[in-house]
Amino acid sequence: MSIDIFNNFYKGKRVLVTGHTGFKGSWLSIWLHELGAEVVGVSQDPFTNRDNYVLSGIGNKMMADLRSDICDGQKMKEIFQKYQPEIVFHLAAQPLVRYSYEQPVETYEANVMGTIHVMEAIRATKSVKVGVMITTDKCYDNKEQMLGYKEDDPFGGYDPYSSSKGACEIAIQSWRRSFFNPEEYGKKHHVSLASVRAGNVIGGGDWALDRIIPDCIKALEQNKVIDIRSPKAIRPWEHVLEPLSGYMLLAKKQWEQPTEYCEGWNFGPESESVSTVWDVATELVKNYGKGELKDSSDPNAVHEAKLLMLDITKAKTKLGWKPRMNMQQCMALVADWYKRYRSDDVYQLCVEEITKFVSL
Repeated sequence: MSIDIFNNFYKGKRVLVTGHTGFKGSWLSIWLHELGAEVVGVSQDPFTNRDNYVLSGIGNKMMADLRSDICDGQKMKEIFQKYQPEIVFHLAAQPLVRYSYEQPVETYEANVMGTIHVMEAIRATKSVKVGVMITTDKCYDNKEQMLGYKEDDPFGGYDPYSSSKGACEIAIQSWRRSFFNPEEYGKKHHVSLASVRAGNVIGGGDWALDRIIPDCIKALEQNKVIDIRSPKAIRPWEHVLEPLSGYMLLAKKQWEQPTEYCEGWNFGPESESVSTVWDVATELVKNYGKGELKDSSDPNAVHEAKLLMLDITKAKTKLGWKPRMNMQQCMALVADWYKRYRSDDVYQLCVEEITKFVSL
């Protein structure tokens, strides 16, 4: 079965991905490469030698596999000028809440100024037609309510990471109004700029710190008990391929109708997939075939949100996108990658999982 659910749109397109060595970026780069896109990756080094980017070898298959700091504005402009991308997916970021308490300035520099430098590189490069700026569900001013956040809800954030992403959204909104205004499209510019917010994204090849799936797998591989830091925290869990399919569909729509889709979009799971950390860990252990959980909540730990959900009505109705998997299907696919990555060809494993995903 073909993994192309975009009608051959990406074949031959020059696509620049920032953060391609990261978890989501590596999966996006593999999918784009399989669709025939000429992929240019700009990122810092991968976090570990077991990251999906490293094990899959996607860097060797891309048009260009570059190392650069997105905060180096001049360097970003030079890369854009050299490779002349048509579509830009900006995923590079400092993505961790707890780390942001230790390094708040670095978090703001990477997430806010890094995004601005990418937008300035887009502005300076005539070849770019579409920009998809990836932020997070944590960009909203989270009141820990039962209702999901809609795209026009206020931005905010308690911790430095979440607030940096709220600030990011404000910057994107400002650049869209000031330099990529849909009312001036075709006169003063030729760019359709959108921002996208996903839920808690999980999947194979993620080894980041302070994330539930990597924490579980590390413990399972060492035959240790799995410590669960925030067992009752509720999150919108979704497989990495869910939001990526949304970002790629959105970019196609932006290309075809530039002024209709240049706004903010939520790509979260259905409400029944919104679960506690404990439930997700339990489901992973069941699919992995072994493991024991332990409640290790610390009342004195730094603040992390206990409840967060997204409203995805807009993406469903205006884009025709919807999640393909429920929690059980998602966790089966996640466990499958981690059970097989040491023995299988990881690139082919990823392609197989993308094929399974699009067939649902």
